[in-house]
Amino acid sequence: MRWVFVLPALIIVGVLLIYPIFSSLYYSLTTKHLIKQTYKFIGLQNYMTVLKDPHFFKAFGISVVWTVISLLGQLFIGFTAALAINRVKLFKGVYRTLLIIPWAFPSIVIALSWKWILNGVSGFIPNILVQLGLTSQLPQFLSDASLVLPTLFFINIWFGAPMIMVNVLSALQTIPREQYEAALMDGASKRQQFLYITLPHIKVVIGLLVVLRTIWVFNNFDLIYLITGGGPANVTTTVPIYAYNMGWGAKLLGRSSAVTILLLLFLLAICTIYFTIIRKWEKEVK
Repeated sequence: MRWVFVLPALIIVGVLLIYPIFSSLYYSLTTKHLIKQTYKFIGLQNYMTVLKDPHFFKAFGISVVWTVISLLGQLFIGFTAALAINRVKLFKGVYRTLLIIPWAFPSIVIALSWKWILNGVSGFIPNILVQLGLTSQLPQFLSDASLVLPTLFFINIWFGAPMIMVNVLSALQTIPREQYEAALMDGASKRQQFLYITLPHIKVVIGLLVVLRTIWVFNNFDLIYLITGGGPANVTTTVPIYAYNMGWGAKLLGRSSAVTILLLLFLLAICTIYFTIIRKWEKEVK
């Protein structure tokens, strides 16, 4: 009787997870076109073409920078906010709810809101900067090549830090207070309490958050695409946007599939390294 429920679940998992991966792998070895019906097997030619394309490596470099800076910013802000709220005695739930608001909104709402706020003609922030005398002309946050990436970093950090905060705060609240009391009796400083009590208890949670946020941020498509579309002059074109342009713009579905497979292999390698470190931390905690 158990198989009556298990078998449909396995079929659903296969359709939703396994089939897209293997279909992408198969198409990456062909000349599959989004419009043309016929295609042929060409082996690794798509991969060779992508790996010889300087635009791919530019997009890959932008994706790495986008992920590293966004992740570091989210960890710093989220971790600091969690430590601060953990010390609050009154209205802790209210502060936590208020700080999680950015993460609660859909990406399209966040993207369009910031696009309106930072508009180089009628945007609130560019105009207020001019009125305050901080700049003589309206800053073009979303069209100036020197400003657009830092602007996107700020938006992504603002958007993702609350998730880090909530999870770290939950981990902080599981630490037994007796350990801090014993440390105080032994004369441990705040720094020593943080290094030898707080950090060992929460570093596994932080490690898992780093894994999840690395995957999420590196694969992030909607936030950048809705705000800049990969521009100006491809300055914000990441690997997901590059794959989208290849598949839906140039209609080269086979080559676009090769990009997604390369992205998958890269993220699997990164996650393997992360989980190796996390397993070591788990053994240290035990």
